[in-house]
Amino acid sequence: MSDIAAPLDTRAKSAIAGYLPGLVLVAVITASVYGLRHIPFVSQLSPMISAIFVGMLFANVVGTNVSSSPGISISGKKLLRLAVALLGVQISFTQLGEIGVRGVGFAALALGSTFLFTIWAGRLLGVDRNLAQLLAAGTSICGASAIAATNATIGADDEDVSYAVACITLFGTLAMFLFPLAMLATGLAGKSYGLWIGLSVHEVAQVVGAGFQGGTEAGEIAVVTKLARVMMLAPLVIALSVVRSKVSGGAKSAGRTQLVPHFVIGFLVLAALNSFGVIPDAIRKPIVTATPILLTAAMAALGLGTSISKLKKHGLPPLLLAALASLFIAGLTFALVMLTL
Repeated sequence: MSDIAAPLDTRAKSAIAGYLPGLVLVAVITASVYGLRHIPFVSQLSPMISAIFVGMLFANVVGTNVSSSPGISISGKKLLRLAVALLGVQISFTQLGEIGVRGVGFAALALGSTFLFTIWAGRLLGVDRNLAQLLAAGTSICGASAIAATNATIGADDEDVSYAVACITLFGTLAMFLFPLAMLATGLAGKSYGLWIGLSVHEVAQVVGAGFQGGTEAGEIAVVTKLARVMMLAPLVIALSVVRSKVSGGAKSAGRTQLVPHFVIGFLVLAALNSFGVIPDAIRKPIVTATPILLTAAMAALGLGTSISKLKKHGLPPLLLAALASLFIAGLTFALVMLTL
């Protein structure tokens, strides 16, 4: 028995050693990103967004070597799926009740319409299908987290992910400044303004920034509405998996590819457990704290795998697509909110 255990132990140590350089590099970038939050302008960005840019900067200025590739790869794939699954711990089905059936219906309509519009517009503009789907998910659901979850299903290039995150960052940041001005121009206030923000702005941090400028009630409604959109991440990813399976070969492909990814199942199970209060705070709170750190590390890994020279090849069409998608969801949700007045 000891003769068998010895080679196994050696192989395990060798595997760990192979992953270690990349994991350490990802960890260092993740830690540096959280340190950068003390800088005034950078503090307005979520660590996930900052991580992908810092990773890109390091990879394209300093460079990475072959020894770090295994650790970077596992961080950008396995760690990413784990982090998305753990997001379920922060979701409760009771949150949907706070915005009512109409609010949930608006969120579902805005999500589906924006996603389909973005895919359609992407075809007209000649944008790569994977990149268009990433932009559609980031715009219609929850920014970088949705892009990460969608990428875990479709397996887009790192450059596509980085471009999508950059677009979502740009237009989400603009929304933080433009939506409060629109509030003054349109007369929207309180719950109506918060509902509009939650239905249309990309990142949770951006929703908070724009929502609370309309007051406490507006900010709280904006966050709850945004969480309702986040809960729709799982159905979207499942739908994408089913569609891609059918397109790539129907029954034959289904035999090789799981229609409902494991991380989506994990997300749904954890959301259900959290909704019924099964998860004790002693377990839940550390997971809630760790999840954004894991997502940040995964984004750092994706940044490390991004080549700026390849990124430039995308050109302006995807940027135009992101702008059109952002305008579409803002206009559609404004019209929906006006129906509540």
